[in-house]
Amino acid sequence: MNDCIFCKIAAGIIPSATVYEDDDFRAILDIAPAHKGHVIILPKEHADNIFSLSDETAGKLLPVAKKIAKAVSEVTGCDGVNLLQNNGRAAGQSVFHLHVHVVPRFEGDGILPVWDQGSYADGEAAELAAEIAKKI
Repeated sequence: MNDCIFCKIAAGIIPSATVYEDDDFRAILDIAPAHKGHVIILPKEHADNIFSLSDETAGKLLPVAKKIAKAVSEVTGCDGVNLLQNNGRAAGQSVFHLHVHVVPRFEGDGILPVWDQGSYADGEAAELAAEIAKKI
C-alpha cells in the first residue's frame, strides 16, 4: 500500500535498523522500544491485521519469530521474551499493517500490561468453547 509506513520500511524505502530479512519479512529494532533489543517483525505482504494475513505468510511467521526471539534473548541476556501482536484499536494496534513485537523482558520490569484474571460461571466455558469451535 502506497501510504503504509510499515510497507515502506519492509520494502527498504525507509531506512531501519534491520536485524533480519528474507523474501517474506523484514525485522527491525523498534524506534520506541520497551527495552533495548525490542524487535518488530514486518511481513512484506501488506495485511491490516491477523484476519487479512494470508495463511501462507502466517505459517512462516512463527518460525521467524522463534529465531529472532532466541537471538534477542542471547544478545540482551533477558529473563524472558514476549511475542505481541495486536489487532484493532481496542487491542492497542496503532499501525494497521500486521506486525509482531519481540520484547525482551527482565524480572520486575513492569513494562507490559497484566490483566485481572476473570472466571466463568458453571458451564459457561464449555458453551463459549463450543460456539468458537463452530466458527473454526
